[in-house]
Amino acid sequence: MIILDDIKMKLSALAPEVDKLEKALGVEGARERLAALRADSEKPGFWDDLDASQKVLKEIKAQESLIEGFDSLRGTFEDLGAMVEMAEEDPDEEILKELDAEFSAFEKRLEEENLKALLDGEYDKNNAILTFHAGAGGTEAQDWAEMLYRMYTRYAQRHDFKVKVMDYLDGDEAGIKSATIMVEGTYAYGYLKSEMGVHRLVRVSPFDSSGRRHTSFASLEVMPEIENDAEIVIKDEEIRVDTYRASGAGGQHINKTDSAIRITHLPTGIVVTCQNERSQHKNRDMAMKMLKSKLLQVKEREHLEKIEDIKGEMMQIGWGSQIRSYVFMPYTLAKDHRTGFENGNIGAVMDGDLDGFITAYLLHAKNSVE
Repeated sequence: MIILDDIKMKLSALAPEVDKLEKALGVEGARERLAALRADSEKPGFWDDLDASQKVLKEIKAQESLIEGFDSLRGTFEDLGAMVEMAEEDPDEEILKELDAEFSAFEKRLEEENLKALLDGEYDKNNAILTFHAGAGGTEAQDWAEMLYRMYTRYAQRHDFKVKVMDYLDGDEAGIKSATIMVEGTYAYGYLKSEMGVHRLVRVSPFDSSGRRHTSFASLEVMPEIENDAEIVIKDEEIRVDTYRASGAGGQHINKTDSAIRITHLPTGIVVTCQNERSQHKNRDMAMKMLKSKLLQVKEREHLEKIEDIKGEMMQIGWGSQIRSYVFMPYTLAKDHRTGFENGNIGAVMDGDLDGFITAYLLHAKNSVE
């Protein structure tokens, strides 16, 4: 009965949290918006403008998903209440075990939904494009860039996101000079946008025969994938498109054909590359998406002429600009310098356990705005 009383008390305490989440998600407003959208979709001439109708249908689907997700959560909460009543009448051990398991699953789901409530940016639900760059320091920095590449790939796998390699440039002796991946999944950009910046590593270098401690830097650039954005117009005369053969060892990362694409946006100097697909046409399409994403970030800073604006704090990949430090020696600790969040299990962090850092940043960002 101790377990039952404990769950009953916790369930009662979570009731206001569920109500709070409903307000944070704007469920009532979503119901009203959905009703209006459905009414619009039933009007004569709705299909006359195919682009407009597709946008309406996409928003209908998004509103339905939000409402159905919350209603499901609320339903689970009510089911747990019913299970508590059953257990009180018949405190069978199996029922108690099932109740305990269901309650734990509900707590985790509620935590995840609360985190999603913080992701209300226009592009938060989009796929994310991650670009890694090694800082100064040769092999040591290039190895660190590859370690970050692996860390975020592992993070994506933990969250059932799909990873597609878009560009991959091997290091001179080890690691990578740069790489670009697409992380595909709902809210991929919303979660990963917090990771943009310079990452610092402190360790005893495996490339130093004297066993000295080294500090290395690498940067991560995070952008949303932009499918179609009428506000971003790229004229043919504003870009230079070069075709080249994929270089570097690459291994399974790239296809070694002459279809690799490099696009230079002449007004800003932004350069994007894609060499993942065997089709030159597909590489060009993806490179254009990447270019639009970068231009969107610049535009949001209202300085389209300045490429520096898209880099933000990453312009100097070195001391004083890091968002997070990863220390392997003389102790083990990963610390975010923006939020103060720490994790001493450096092995787990490098295997993609980044939820604590991301949650802390999203809460920090929300509180800063408020």
